[in-house]
Amino acid sequence: MSPFLTALIASGVILIIILSTDLGTRKVTNMRLLRSIIAIAIVIALFVHTLPLGGNDPWLQLAGIGTGVVCGLIAAALLPAHRGSDGEIYTKGGITYAAVWALMSASRVLFAYGSEHWFAKDVILFSIDHKLSGQDVYSNAFVFMALAMVLARTAVLVVKRRRLRGVQASTPDSLVGS
Repeated sequence: MSPFLTALIASGVILIIILSTDLGTRKVTNMRLLRSIIAIAIVIALFVHTLPLGGNDPWLQLAGIGTGVVCGLIAAALLPAHRGSDGEIYTKGGITYAAVWALMSASRVLFAYGSEHWFAKDVILFSIDHKLSGQDVYSNAFVFMALAMVLARTAVLVVKRRRLRGVQASTPDSLVGS
């Protein structure tokens, strides 16, 4: 499968799942957190067929992971969490949060399309000059970027949930019963 088709399908699926679970005010549940991780696992199973390790392939794949982590942390910072009146933890995803995810998804798809149609020769020359093995390493970098973005966002949500639950445990009302 071409990098464009891989990026289009993987980015589209992840974008739909993330936005459908995070936009608006949503309760932070284990299933909500697992749903996106399960989606990523399926995307990896479908689209990562090889793990190129020759030349500078690992570095490009690591760059994809690093970019995904940074973008996931930025997105998670735009997803504020709070304790509801029912004691549950909620997040509120808005337009800025959605824009970060949409921009990253569109960027992956646009680069993949461009590498096949607009600047294919430049990508080939870049790959030769930097000892990159070809299509699979770029596809993997895109998939790993999406994976890292989702995992970073999920890790931040887990931390936010723990912190907000800890706030409840140390309120004056809970200390009176001690």
